[in-house]
Amino acid sequence: MSEKDSASSSDEDALRARLVKLRQEHRDLDSAISALEEGAARDQLQLTRLKKRKLQLKDEIAKLEDRLFPDIIA
Repeated sequence: MSEKDSASSSDEDALRARLVKLRQEHRDLDSAISALEEGAARDQLQLTRLKKRKLQLKDEIAKLEDRLFPDIIA
């Protein structure tokens, strides 16, 4: 295995680990948003912030997935 292959493999492993972390955070935000929406005293500002962060995570997840699994049209 060449040094370039090793570096590429470790980069890919780092991207995959980051993707797992972001997906977990996205799921955690789903739970937090649901709990906040069901609560009696809804904090609209906090709810908005959580939803905004969730969208940011979704975008970052999509970018990482595109890097890891590029669409190849032959």
